[in-house]
Amino acid sequence: MVTNGDRLRGGGADVTALDVDAARVALIAENLQRLSRTARLCVGDARDPATFWDGVPFERILVDAPCSSTGVIRRHPDIKLLRRPGDVPAFAAMQLAILRAAVTMLSPGGRMLYSTCSVLREENERVVAALIAAEPSMRPVALPAPWRVPGAIEQAPGVQLLPSGAAGTDGFYYACVEKATTGS
Repeated sequence: MVTNGDRLRGGGADVTALDVDAARVALIAENLQRLSRTARLCVGDARDPATFWDGVPFERILVDAPCSSTGVIRRHPDIKLLRRPGDVPAFAAMQLAILRAAVTMLSPGGRMLYSTCSVLREENERVVAALIAAEPSMRPVALPAPWRVPGAIEQAPGVQLLPSGAAGTDGFYYACVEKATTGS
């Protein structure tokens, strides 16, 4: 999550990294140290901003949402055995809750990028469509050419990559939404 867009455009940014798992936050800290970068690190639930957010709106938010991981089945075939019928609807509900909470932290004119390593529409474009339907201030953003990857499938309002053994890629989905400015 980025709070200062002027610094972002100028080569720097005030970055906040959040995860519900303290062990993952420790890994983020190790990576930041290795890369000589800094960020405000928080352990918290993205669905409950009161537990970590200082009230300063973010200009950019990346939501790398928990998902079924169906896009990485090629590398992790055990996923087929680990998933249960109720998992996908539960993930979709959690993803939408995270996105709706993130909207409250996004500044007017701010953008949010949503991503999953899923190939399932229920977790991808349907979640983004549900967000747009539930939050009138949010609208999809057409992604510019550099964000379009060869072989990707445009699935409004986002882009779906399918697993490819030949290209060595995993399945992945991403979509960008923007919060309307006041009076828009």
